[in-house]
Amino acid sequence: MSIFTQRFFLLPVFIFFIALNNAVHAQTIPNALDRYYTGRDFENRGRMIEAESYYDEAVTICTNEISGNRATRDTYTALTWSLQRLRRHSDVIIWGERGLRLYNDEYRIVSIMGEAYFYLDDYELSLNFLQRYANSVPQGERTSVAYFFIGEIYRMTGKFRHADIAYTTAVRLEPGLPLWWYRLGSVREASGEFQLAIEAYERALRLNPNYREANDGLIRSRRQTG
Repeated sequence: MSIFTQRFFLLPVFIFFIALNNAVHAQTIPNALDRYYTGRDFENRGRMIEAESYYDEAVTICTNEISGNRATRDTYTALTWSLQRLRRHSDVIIWGERGLRLYNDEYRIVSIMGEAYFYLDDYELSLNFLQRYANSVPQGERTSVAYFFIGEIYRMTGKFRHADIAYTTAVRLEPGLPLWWYRLGSVREASGEFQLAIEAYERALRLNPNYREANDGLIRSRRQTG
């Protein structure tokens, strides 16, 4: 067999081993988003110690990627999401701003910054980011949550009809959360829309029959219509 023929047969083998090595290497690189979602699974089961350890690990992975100039939009997304779950809201803003300077169309970061500003009691900036997200991604993964937070801002600032619109949109997108229906009932009651408030409170109670606040609101609103 000639040297040329040997090289011809060895080349595919060489390429195969390079591809295999790259695949194995990729599998050994920890993925920050995977760590975040694992943390959320633990949090949903009430296992906060394990959840926070995964969030911390995601933060470490992301900061290492940033310092090593290997960051992507997923890096900044996983970082801000994990910091939010760790209640490090000021850090969400710092890293979120940096991420948006690089990826100004990364609406996952836009959404989480709106929530972070909410918990920092900066309702004006929170509203700006939440509305930006909702307007840009009307069917996004966090759109219903964005509208709920918008409703919260309007409710706490006494703009009950604005809050009604926001909560109504939130429950239309995600109708299975009793708290959201209760909030909708509360702003309808506050604005004197008692029959509509009754409907919202009843929906909350169908989802959670033991919801005392919703039951109290239902009783009050029925008295107003009686």
